[in-house]
Amino acid sequence: MRTRVEQILNEGAGTDEREQRGTQAPGSDEALDAYSRVVVGAAEQVSPSVVNIEVGHRMKNGEQNLRGSGSGFVFTPDGFIMTNSHVVHGAGEISVTLPDGRQSGAQMIGDDPDTDLAVIRIVATNLAAALLGESTSLRVGQLVIAIGNPLGFQYSVTAGVVSAVGRSLRSESGRLIESVIQTDAALNPGNSGGPLVTSQGKVVGVNTAVITNAQGLCFAIAINTAKFVASNLIKYGRVRRSYIGVEGQDVQLDRRTVRGHDLSVERGVLVRSIMSGGPAGRSGMRAGDVIIGLDGVPIAGIDLLHKMLTEEKVGKTLVITVLRKSEKLMLAITPEESPIRR
Repeated sequence: MRTRVEQILNEGAGTDEREQRGTQAPGSDEALDAYSRVVVGAAEQVSPSVVNIEVGHRMKNGEQNLRGSGSGFVFTPDGFIMTNSHVVHGAGEISVTLPDGRQSGAQMIGDDPDTDLAVIRIVATNLAAALLGESTSLRVGQLVIAIGNPLGFQYSVTAGVVSAVGRSLRSESGRLIESVIQTDAALNPGNSGGPLVTSQGKVVGVNTAVITNAQGLCFAIAINTAKFVASNLIKYGRVRRSYIGVEGQDVQLDRRTVRGHDLSVERGVLVRSIMSGGPAGRSGMRAGDVIIGLDGVPIAGIDLLHKMLTEEKVGKTLVITVLRKSEKLMLAITPEESPIRR
């Protein structure tokens, strides 16, 4: 008599005992097949747009060429590709491999370390451009699919759900990236720059980071942020922002000071140093001042100050409010365009 193990192997490995008895839960096959069809369909729709990116970084001595890799996706038929800034920033050479095996050198259009996004371009024909969706319509629990090239394994697909929306993530430049998508779709080194897509095959995020000492904590830059950044990079080669030329840190205000000046904030930005010849220096600001307001908006920390310093503030004279010892001062300041990060 055959053993039970032999019976399972001969009749089909992994067959559930309930199925053998004809007692399988109703609809489970249909639900699994529907889920599979959705993931397969979205992956097949987007995969032709996903590329592998290889970069080379020349060392200062000019002898050693460090290599790196990541993912990206074509988002226009004429060869513009979205990826992460940390994938291509400072690269001496960029090479792109398309899903059909074609290879091409790529031109750097621009990168923005403040949002960890970059745009490169290749010259090639018959390119499949991914469809861009709307990240504002995402809901927690919604199915999403990540496509990329993790650890050198090309065109890998993982699926998960939107774990949270509206997260904030600190970029390598120190600025806070807003409206970040949290997902449990598995990401690994090499997935950076690849698309996060919906069940309809529309890109809603650019995969950017994973918390290495945790499970299921992965992040993507919202596609609405990426659209704004990409349009600026294509138009200007950079994202235009303003700056005032200070180095600062968040600081708690003394309660007596808050009450004495009837302040609406209990924290501010302590000015540690001032750039010589910059807007802050010309305004009369000094190291040791605490910034508590800009253009009538209370400033409770450096992240809000960064958020306020948009392109629209370039060349516009504003009033910046500072505390200097026991005094509250209103200074006129004219922000300038932020220098390009190299």
